[in-house]
Amino acid sequence: LVDAYMCTDIYTHTHILYMVLISNLQTEIEKQIGYRSSRKRRSEFQYDYEVYHPLEEIRSWMFEMNRTHPHLVDLFSIGQSYEGRPLYVLQLGKRTRPFKKAVWIDCGVHAREWIGPAFCQWFVKEALNSYQHDSSMRRLMNQLNFYIMPVFNVDGYHYSWKTDRFWRKTRSKIPKYHCRGVDANRNWKVKWCDEGASLHPCDDTYCGPFPESEPEVKAVAKFLRKHRKRVKAYISIHAYAQMLLYPYSYKYATIPNFNCVESAAQNAVSALYSAYGVRYRYGPASTTLYVSSGSSIDWAYKNGIPYAFAFELRDTGYYGFLLPETLIHPTCTETMRAVKTIASGLLKKCTK
Repeated sequence: LVDAYMCTDIYTHTHILYMVLISNLQTEIEKQIGYRSSRKRRSEFQYDYEVYHPLEEIRSWMFEMNRTHPHLVDLFSIGQSYEGRPLYVLQLGKRTRPFKKAVWIDCGVHAREWIGPAFCQWFVKEALNSYQHDSSMRRLMNQLNFYIMPVFNVDGYHYSWKTDRFWRKTRSKIPKYHCRGVDANRNWKVKWCDEGASLHPCDDTYCGPFPESEPEVKAVAKFLRKHRKRVKAYISIHAYAQMLLYPYSYKYATIPNFNCVESAAQNAVSALYSAYGVRYRYGPASTTLYVSSGSSIDWAYKNGIPYAFAFELRDTGYYGFLLPETLIHPTCTETMRAVKTIASGLLKKCTK
């Protein structure tokens, strides 16, 4: 890592305006991966939702949720990752009737965005713990099914803990190249590898050798295709930028049900703001963030899921991917309000 004082010297002589945000990046990384011996991530009886967890702990937690809440939780695998890890999904909801509307939520598409998996776990915890005493949550769980995938990119997430904290892509091998991995949010079969995606395997936005080349993407696409008649909302949790995005990503155009989706986004952002006064921008991904092809929200929308959203959680760049654990609680609390608002909207008919 480049020394902050060396940067200061370089920028002073070239007259570039600069500001050092984090003077010792390694220290910030070590705070999150638990090098301090005094730290206890989890006691025997209590899971700590306000720290980041490695893949093995998240997997054990999923099994525990399944074991302790048999009437509201069902754990299953939808396939295997490139390195052979199971792709686990938790189904949440009261088993009231066989064909309920459903909401899909995935986290951890990009490995370094650790706040994503933290939110998925938070959502499950809140949904289960508040079911008995929160009438709005009980209504959602009774009338909807939630499919929660806490870690989409399991190989990349594991690698971000063990080797490279800032790893983004999957971990698949590319023939004839030493670089590994594909951007799992450029690998979907919708305007694949056009603007905003790269054909070069060493780039962070590499779209892969062909659409759905990544077993993780293929497994989720297969599951969503199978359940497309019931899944009414697709939500993907990313970081960072403080935005709520919807289609299109790949072009500057207005979606047919724009009024309904825009209204849902506006309501969600207002609900989020009500928690701590944090402002999110919202709008089509192409104009609000940037143009990108082969994204999951465009694919979901194209495949008949009327509400497709990507959240970009805190912050706006000060900590970036190294969002401190002290901010897990407020970030997840406000995001929970937004997601519940989107889900609640599915229970009403949009007439706009």
